[in-house]
Amino acid sequence: MSNLNGTTLFITGASRGIGLAIALRAARDGANIVIAAKTVEPHPRLPGTIYSAAREIEAAGGKALPLAVDIRFEDQVQEAVRKAVERFGGIDILVNNASAISLTGTADTAMKRFDLMMDVNLRGTFLCSQACLAYLAKAPNPHILTLSPPLDMRPRWFAPHAAYTIAKYGMSMCVLGMAEEFRPLGIAVNALWPRTLIATAALQAIPGAPAECGRTPQIVADAAAYILAQPSRATTGNFFIDEQVLAQAGVTDFSGYAVAPGQPLVTDLFLD
Repeated sequence: MSNLNGTTLFITGASRGIGLAIALRAARDGANIVIAAKTVEPHPRLPGTIYSAAREIEAAGGKALPLAVDIRFEDQVQEAVRKAVERFGGIDILVNNASAISLTGTADTAMKRFDLMMDVNLRGTFLCSQACLAYLAKAPNPHILTLSPPLDMRPRWFAPHAAYTIAKYGMSMCVLGMAEEFRPLGIAVNALWPRTLIATAALQAIPGAPAECGRTPQIVADAAAYILAQPSRATTGNFFIDEQVLAQAGVTDFSGYAVAPGQPLVTDLFLD
């Protein structure tokens, strides 16, 4: 369904969850993966480090470059991009996956948490896109894929957690603007969002959303692989939903992606 063999992907937050799933899916095609993430030492509550991710990627058939990167800091991002190009010769694909979440109302959102979401989600997406731009412009089939939802200005998506919504929609606004800005360069810029909840560590932040009501990250990874293999000049400015992408690719049975087959699935945030 895709062939990313020999391509280099710079993936933020690739030490676990959806970022790691996308990395492993590309690795099975023989891709080079730059793991740009913060976790160097094992976390007491979260799985994976950049080094354990690198081992998994190489076991899956890819080449890995684990880099300790906090995408809030420009110097770290620029240095990671430099090392990626030095190691692999260029960058074909940027996956803006790293994200911070706090589903809290205005009074209950500490400004430290507000700043974290804006810095990681919005500023990090903009910064990484900017830092990779010159190299993407030289790639034969360049893509930027951002894990963010379709834009929807109805109050229902803002009222419960305005800060988080603004931060995620900020990522989507980067997609909207950059897709048109980078069109003359032949760089595809698209967003991808899951139809249902995905069973990752982030799911713990959603009250009343047990993992058995979701799907595995593999569904997002398979959708991402399909998108990233498409001709960049013909595939840009889209807000993709994983199910729709895979249906277009010919997938008719999604039951294998369910955490608990037969259990009712819960629709993800920002989707009706």
